[in-house]
Amino acid sequence: MSRALARSLPLALLLGAACVSSDNSNSGGDVGGTMIIVQPAEPATLFPPKVSGTEGLVIVGAVFDRLADIGADLETSGDKTFTPRLAKSWQWANDSLSIAFALDPKAHWHDRAPLRAEDVRFTFATYTSDSIASQSKNLLGNIDSVSVRDSLTAVFWFKRRLPQQFFDATYHMYILPSHLLASMAPSAMLTAPFGRAPIGTGRFRFVKWEPGARLEIVADTTNARGRARLDRVIWTFARDFGAATVKLFAGEADFYEAIRPDNLPQVAQSPQLRLVDYPALKYDYLAYNLRSRTDSTQPHPLFGDVRVRRALAMAVDRAGLVRNVFDTLGSVALAPAPRVLIPDTSSLRQIPFDPAGARALLDSAGWVVNPKDSVRVRGGVRFSFELMAQASSQSRQRFAVLLQQQFRAIGVEARPFVLEGRAMGARVVGHDFDTFMTGWGMTPGRFGMPQTWRSNGAQNYGAYRSPAFDVLLDSALTSLNTSASRQRWTSVFQRLIDDQPGMWLYEAKSPVAIHRRIQITPLRADGWQATLADWYINPKQRIDRDNIGLRSDR
Repeated sequence: MSRALARSLPLALLLGAACVSSDNSNSGGDVGGTMIIVQPAEPATLFPPKVSGTEGLVIVGAVFDRLADIGADLETSGDKTFTPRLAKSWQWANDSLSIAFALDPKAHWHDRAPLRAEDVRFTFATYTSDSIASQSKNLLGNIDSVSVRDSLTAVFWFKRRLPQQFFDATYHMYILPSHLLASMAPSAMLTAPFGRAPIGTGRFRFVKWEPGARLEIVADTTNARGRARLDRVIWTFARDFGAATVKLFAGEADFYEAIRPDNLPQVAQSPQLRLVDYPALKYDYLAYNLRSRTDSTQPHPLFGDVRVRRALAMAVDRAGLVRNVFDTLGSVALAPAPRVLIPDTSSLRQIPFDPAGARALLDSAGWVVNPKDSVRVRGGVRFSFELMAQASSQSRQRFAVLLQQQFRAIGVEARPFVLEGRAMGARVVGHDFDTFMTGWGMTPGRFGMPQTWRSNGAQNYGAYRSPAFDVLLDSALTSLNTSASRQRWTSVFQRLIDDQPGMWLYEAKSPVAIHRRIQITPLRADGWQATLADWYINPKQRIDRDNIGLRSDR
């Protein structure tokens, strides 16, 4: 299907066949069937504290469980919208500085060992271990400790009263089995077989993982919360987005999260597939390295100067680029957060598209155009840099080329190059980069902000350091007053817009493609897999693989 056809069909028409079932009451309790998910990326591990990418989180979220689950509105203040999971109830202390979680006595691990409070204490210790270096560690800083009152009661103790205490205790950690892991040194857990064959408490249990090919989970028929309605879910790994799309249209897969705009008309015209809009909490940006690649105590020779970063922002027609790449399936990112998580978008002052102003700002910063090649120089240094993009993201690759063109117009040379995800990740973590295209999936309540932008953030790969910003962020995160919180978050985002530690590019709308026989609940913005155990297959539309039952080809 041509891109012109994709543009000629309005999004409402493309998604017109996306009606989904949010009420399973008419299903008669039917269970069974197999769903195959295709994805162009394979997780490195399924050890929950070290899983960060969506390719791993969707599997971990099915095999493991939390103490309680956030409501569909993703409200993070208090506990009123949360529902019990491994904890059947909880009790706040009078001073609100501790919460006692009473565990479900029927809950057990997939190896049949009972769930115990020691598992909860062990989980917190593991997620906060320096040896583990979990990305969630920074999000757990207000939890002082977890103690065991008795075998079925775990008590969380907090350093101070904050609006998101309950969210902190429940959302950022999947409970781990201490009886299987506690005998290991924390560093040994990172390479233990558990990460390739996990045992959890979720409504699905792990079956097998064939590296480079497929991963299978099946319904846990004795789960305390009831078995999953599907018999099994299989992830099949494709080498790239094109191969994943081929599998989808060939009928070898039932679900594909990363459908591209060019393929939307083909999905809409398919008798087997439908599109469902997915309001993902994601944004994409161009990340700058603000520190020297060879000496982290020194600023980057190009991007250590805020005038340079602002000039680059002025050189880019972000709205035009978004239209070019996404047509109507994307919008300009306003700040390092999706719109739905920005309390007041109207008050934010954006850096305007102004190429002439960008040239003048670079001139004032000492970067002058070399008449020999039209690339700016200062002190013998050419304004030339690498722009990395991940091989699995065609959209980011397109943006990289378009950015190169617009930077060239102001005398700046960007050199796009593509790397496989793991190789690019190693470069980023090793601080060996100039810039890279990336995206960030946020948690509800904007509590991922400290990870990415606070001075000591675990994922602050660009080494943005601003004590003033840190103060603004802490103030916004700790405000118990709704009006004050709104104003403080506006200040947080405005500071990041002004400082430009990254160039906020786009929010891509994310329709998923799914087989028509599969009935789903509304997709939650923080992860489509949140209610996967409640999805089911229409008995009248089942195909051969739906009749396998719980048998596994181990």
